[in-house]
Amino acid sequence: MAFAKRPATAVVVAAMAAVVLGAALVGSASGRRTIHYATTPASSGAVNPSAIPLGDGYRSSSPRVGYVDSCIKSFPAIGGAQRVGPWINTKDHTWNSETKLAVEGSVSWPDASYSVTLDGSTRVIKTNDLPDHPTGVFPISSSDPAYEYDQNPNRIEAQSIDWSLPADPAAAAQPSCTGGGAIGVLSDGVVLFNALDGEGRDAGAHEILDRWQGHPDMSDTYHHHEVPAFMIAAAKSRSTLVGYAIDGYGIYVERNAKGQLLTNSDLDRCHGRTSKVMWNGKLTRIYHYDATLEYPYTVGCFHGTPIATGVGMSMAAAQR
Repeated sequence: MAFAKRPATAVVVAAMAAVVLGAALVGSASGRRTIHYATTPASSGAVNPSAIPLGDGYRSSSPRVGYVDSCIKSFPAIGGAQRVGPWINTKDHTWNSETKLAVEGSVSWPDASYSVTLDGSTRVIKTNDLPDHPTGVFPISSSDPAYEYDQNPNRIEAQSIDWSLPADPAAAAQPSCTGGGAIGVLSDGVVLFNALDGEGRDAGAHEILDRWQGHPDMSDTYHHHEVPAFMIAAAKSRSTLVGYAIDGYGIYVERNAKGQLLTNSDLDRCHGRTSKVMWNGKLTRIYHYDATLEYPYTVGCFHGTPIATGVGMSMAAAQR
């Protein structure tokens, strides 16, 4: 899939931003750049929404706690936000979710359709990827303050998604990497991508999303990079199912005894754990992924065997 056109100056700005954020950029014959870091991602205690640890650089070629195990190994300096926003603290490597800009507007989608049904040992998920809530206005208007940082030119279009997932998934012999495009679907009917933007950075921090924390990619697929704040706020109980990964495992909002979200230190290298949750209508001790305020937000690698979806951008292209 082709990348959005970026002015040459924007490419330079993006490359400079990567250096500012502590990256070591290694060139290649294809003109792509691989970003190498050596840092630790784990936070201690609850994550402060005004100072979330920046996920830039927490990308690996094997499963690691707090990292995205990415099938895509190098990223061109195009495809994401054009400028680093002031909500990103490049000195302390944090970002402020409370001051980050959101795309303006409120567009309703009355034709939204999403269903989850059990058919024997199979969970059938059907969605047209239109959300059960409003979205911002895309493409981002030049009059929108967000345009200064992210000139997303893509539209939101209905998709045709029909997935058959195992109703009782099993662990794979080895975890596997996450690629471009959909890694799951959330209960608002919108597909979920991993935590990387088109330049291999922390998408939650860099990309300008709407108030419902979604935006379209170059295939016009509206998607999230994390469980949106409104869904987390609505999940009041100790564990709430909010979606499914494409290996069949559930994605949950879980809270500790203090009512706080879990952090990377509570989770394994795929950003999940085994605990008792409601599953297939019964309280079951089962593996699942957890939503966190901390990068990589949902799925770091696949614990089970993912299905091929063809939804969103291809493996050869980075995510918008």
